Amino acid sequence: MNMTCNALESKAMKQELSTMSGVVVTKASPVVVRPSPQLELGTPLPPHDTVALSPFDRLVPHIPATSLFVFDRPIHEPAETIRRALSRALAHYRPFAGYLDGAGGIIACTDDGATFVAASASCPLREATAAALQEMDDLAVLYPGLLCRDADPLLMVQVTEFACGGFVVGVTSNHVVADGVGMSQFLRAVADLARDGVALPPPSPVRAWDGGSCRSLPAPALNVPKSPAAAEHEPPRLARLDVVVPSSLIRQIKAGGFGAGGEQCTTLDAVMAVLWYCRTRAALSPADDADSPAPLKFVCNMRALAGAPAGYYGNCIRAQVVVATAGAVAGRSIGDLVRLIRRAKEKIPDLLSGGGGGAAADLAPAATPIWYEAFSVTDWRYLGLDAIDFGGGAPARVLWHIKRILEPGCVVCPPRRAGGGGGGGVDVTSMFVKPEHSDAFLGELASLAASASAE
Repeated sequence: MNMTCNALESKAMKQELSTMSGVVVTKASPVVVRPSPQLELGTPLPPHDTVALSPFDRLVPHIPATSLFVFDRPIHEPAETIRRALSRALAHYRPFAGYLDGAGGIIACTDDGATFVAASASCPLREATAAALQEMDDLAVLYPGLLCRDADPLLMVQVTEFACGGFVVGVTSNHVVADGVGMSQFLRAVADLARDGVALPPPSPVRAWDGGSCRSLPAPALNVPKSPAAAEHEPPRLARLDVVVPSSLIRQIKAGGFGAGGEQCTTLDAVMAVLWYCRTRAALSPADDADSPAPLKFVCNMRALAGAPAGYYGNCIRAQVVVATAGAVAGRSIGDLVRLIRRAKEKIPDLLSGGGGGAAADLAPAATPIWYEAFSVTDWRYLGLDAIDFGGGAPARVLWHIKRILEPGCVVCPPRRAGGGGGGGVDVTSMFVKPEHSDAFLGELASLAASASAE
């Protein structure tokens, strides 16, 4: 298929051919997209400046974050349309086009630009399943290491057009620039400019923030390396699994099944409890070492509690830790785990002042460093990622793409678009069990689902 991004191609341009899952992806050479030289209404760009990292930014590891937006409805010249809109949006979100000075604790807004790649795929989008798309590293531009280096671009975007006219937008960034809320705000700005091309949508972007009353935050209860220099060894490989927590199971838990009783329970509470239970039973051998730690970590949006200004798109997240032993998690009911999660949620405000509910103290006596024993959960369902529209409508799917991971974790993905398939539960993309534990984890999940269906 001929690529439509004429402005990005030339006959001399190198083409990279790669095959994954039977699909050939042809990539044009990367180009640099810089901020549009003028803001809206002809206002010149301000002089180069710097943005100091907030207290929340400084606690975030410099990890890659990659998402895939699957659009099954075509738009005119998707690569060129999105490239132009990206340039305009970068004029308002200049840190994405700068570079990180980690030692100095700043982002330099030098307008060096973001990396952009136009690509084409050899098959119609309908022939590629979600699982196949997640396995295709060729749908995004990826950082070379587990952690981002200061010299790496802070933002990389790839638009891959499929033979049917559908397309996939792969977005990769350094997490230190923006959290999920901030990245969604930025991408909605790009999409609105691509679709309407009139003016930047609200809210007005704000990146510089000193943290207000949260200038001194307690250290995380579970640490991961923040920079390449701090990551001495690459962790073991983990299996990438795309699973669905069935709606019937979630309903049963929320209705009081599985020992939940009258406990208030959200969908996320139920999903986290199920994953925690199944993973612990499958991966941590609780029968052999019932007293080994099996903590659950979940990411919390702290904007309201911290008083972040409207439009702030930097990091404003903390991770809450629920402490329990492997024996306790594997031997309790799902309802008991929901109660543990609910108690931890009540203590989220403590993450701004210290303690986090005592998690750090509870974990301190561990004889060996905690890595595989713990896992993290991030919820993408309410970030607005599933509402991003470049002109052909909302994405059919929004997927978390991960090749390697610094710590075991998973993402609760946004719901599939109505009519886009699925609808039988909550989609979760995970990389939190070793390959040899994959079948056991899937078996535990299937067993719970069968129990719910039988009731």
